[in-house]
Amino acid sequence: MERTRAGIGEHGFLSDCHTAALTGPDGAIVWMCAPAFDGSAPFAGLLDPERGGSWSLEVDGARPERRAYLDGTLVLESLWRGPGGEVAVLDLMPLRRDGGRTGLYREGLLLRMVECRSGTATVRSRVAARPDFGRARPAWKRQDGHLREASGLSLSGTPDPWIDDDGDVEWRTTLSEGETSFLALDHLEGERSIDAREARDLLEETVTAWRAWSARCDYQGVGAEHVHRSALVLRGLLHEETGGLIAAPTTSLPEWPGGERNWDYRYVWHRDAALVVLAFMRLGHTEEAGHYLHFLLSMCGEPQGWIPPVQTIRREEPPEEEELDHLSGYAGSRPVRVGNNAYGQHQLDVYGHILDAALYYQEVTGDLSEEELDQLLTVVGVAVDLWREPDEGVWEVRADRRHWTNSKVYAWVCLDRGIRLVRLTGREEKVPLDRWRAERDAIRAEVLERGYDSEAGYFIRYYGSSRVDGSLLRIPLLGFLDGDDPRVKGTLDRVDAELGEAGFLVHRYDTDATDDGLGSPEGAFLLCSYDMVSALTLAGRRGEARRRFEELCGRAGPLGLQSEQMTADGTMLGNFPQSFTHLALIEAAMNLEYAQDAEALHAWVDRRGPEDDEDGRRGDDGDER
Repeated sequence: MERTRAGIGEHGFLSDCHTAALTGPDGAIVWMCAPAFDGSAPFAGLLDPERGGSWSLEVDGARPERRAYLDGTLVLESLWRGPGGEVAVLDLMPLRRDGGRTGLYREGLLLRMVECRSGTATVRSRVAARPDFGRARPAWKRQDGHLREASGLSLSGTPDPWIDDDGDVEWRTTLSEGETSFLALDHLEGERSIDAREARDLLEETVTAWRAWSARCDYQGVGAEHVHRSALVLRGLLHEETGGLIAAPTTSLPEWPGGERNWDYRYVWHRDAALVVLAFMRLGHTEEAGHYLHFLLSMCGEPQGWIPPVQTIRREEPPEEEELDHLSGYAGSRPVRVGNNAYGQHQLDVYGHILDAALYYQEVTGDLSEEELDQLLTVVGVAVDLWREPDEGVWEVRADRRHWTNSKVYAWVCLDRGIRLVRLTGREEKVPLDRWRAERDAIRAEVLERGYDSEAGYFIRYYGSSRVDGSLLRIPLLGFLDGDDPRVKGTLDRVDAELGEAGFLVHRYDTDATDDGLGSPEGAFLLCSYDMVSALTLAGRRGEARRRFEELCGRAGPLGLQSEQMTADGTMLGNFPQSFTHLALIEAAMNLEYAQDAEALHAWVDRRGPEDDEDGRRGDDGDER
């Protein structure tokens, strides 16, 4: 079959909660890193079909007519239909449950099961691995009943695959109705060989494990189908061993075709913290919320003057950015990068995300240890010392630091949640609470004076600017001001006028009017687009919010997956699937669901259970009342 470049949103996502793979609509595996999310890629055809490597699979005389996940799983089924019959291909990264616990444990395999459901069919596959992002040629040899590759891969199947004259692996089988076959790639140790019975058992165990996990969520509200799929995506991006949640499993998928905004997102960004904890807990996945939060707090114990905004799943500094010049890039978009230099940036909003997540988790579970609570108090103390300084901001601009309004709002969040956490846990004597209150109120007063243009009637992106950005949509979502406050409403209208597109999309900022160190265009930001849904809901504009939500969800990929950005015609851009897009989708759906219940909606936005009293709620002067 002649391969054509698939749209970003057309790909399928597989995961074993340690690493991931992407499949194209033609049945090819075009992306996989091993042995972890941020490892080297033996299949990088997504970034260069010629040099990157891929694993094709096709049925003679047939086409893949339907692709769908088995309900409640990340097991992808593709149905191939032709004159000779019908074949189902099931792609998965096998995992299993461990007794009564909720953990999902990997097998270290990428498994492709082939089932002939009618007639007779010949199925062919070619494993064109290109180790180290295509910088090496494969070196396969037969060993102990399977094929082993020098970089650490091994392949087994029924019937046996063979090595062709080009050094790649070929496989072919002819099946009649009711017959099955398989191929299994060991990407962990490169030594495992499985047989047909074990392959069937792995498929069954994986389906059972995913469905048991999915069954813990009983949400049936607005956008339930999209919420459940988003939850599965997030679980697939949550590293089982450490609890870190990566932004996306890919690198260098462009934010604009042919542009240079191509970044490596296979790391953990702490700006996602609060939404991760809130989403998992509201959907009944408390253990995952705790696992992530404990990961997050593990790097807050040693005061170092600042908290880096990003780290690897192993709690390390990401490698410095490196350009892979030998790869042409997706749709010719270069450079292709691995590594990320955002670690050295100062992003003040990180402190607020951490405390927002921690307060909500503690209110619901009471599960934070004394050591973790002490670590959180240290975080607040650092924010107290740093909030008056400029920073790079949530959008990681590679230019001069500025006083971003969003950063100051999140500094306020940090102190506000810190004060409430101290009172909740009875630790008033351990901190300078009066100073924290004074600093919290000072932040609020400064934001309302310098971050708001009273003549224009809207908040501005940074002090002294006349423009807005999409991060300002979070002001009501954090409880800084009520959603129907005139200052919030004016900001929503201005954001839509300046950054809106097609009636449902929102750009994060105007790239033509922004010195961000890059100067190239980008698509509309889906996180901001869903944040607009939530903000409109809180402003009482529920009909418009619901319309936008349905427009956004309706433009998800055919498998319900969403990337970082989108154009007006629905073309997806940026790394894929994107965790904060799916997080914002869940938040928007729940805000819409609770829109008819003002008390429940306020509790959700204010990060407080509906049974709490009024103590701690903020008025316009910033005081608790």
